[in-house]
Amino acid sequence: MNTRRETLDETRTEVRSVRSVLPTGGHQRRRMPFAGQHKPVARAREFTLAALTDWAWPEAGDVVLLVAELTANAVLHTDGPLEIVLDLSPARLRIEVSDTSPVLPAPRRPHLPGLPGGHGLYIVQQTSDRWGAVPHERGKTVWAEIDTRPVAVRF
Repeated sequence: MNTRRETLDETRTEVRSVRSVLPTGGHQRRRMPFAGQHKPVARAREFTLAALTDWAWPEAGDVVLLVAELTANAVLHTDGPLEIVLDLSPARLRIEVSDTSPVLPAPRRPHLPGLPGGHGLYIVQQTSDRWGAVPHERGKTVWAEIDTRPVAVRF
């Protein structure tokens, strides 16, 4: 997977920075609780797409994939997600999904692509610039970050 967030097209290349599309003030934070939400993975994707559109994020694919994987892991391995937080600063976009389980995630080692299951954290690891988990009094928060460095966008 491409952590440089480029799109491939033969016509022309333009370099632009995510910093140039940040709202005034340079920092945005959005939070959505999952309480009472049906289809949490779909809702998390919709929530993320709306935020990225508002922020003029240049390429939503990897971010939506990260959100889907983190939320799906909370659905599959816990009692379900509590909330999602998107935090955009001039330096990075941070995605946080909280749940009620105190068990911290661990990628399957070695990664076995030929077997079903166990690919979510591998995808998170390959797609994000950093990821991790922090315990808290209600369970844990699993997070992933994407740096907002300049990216090449091809038109």
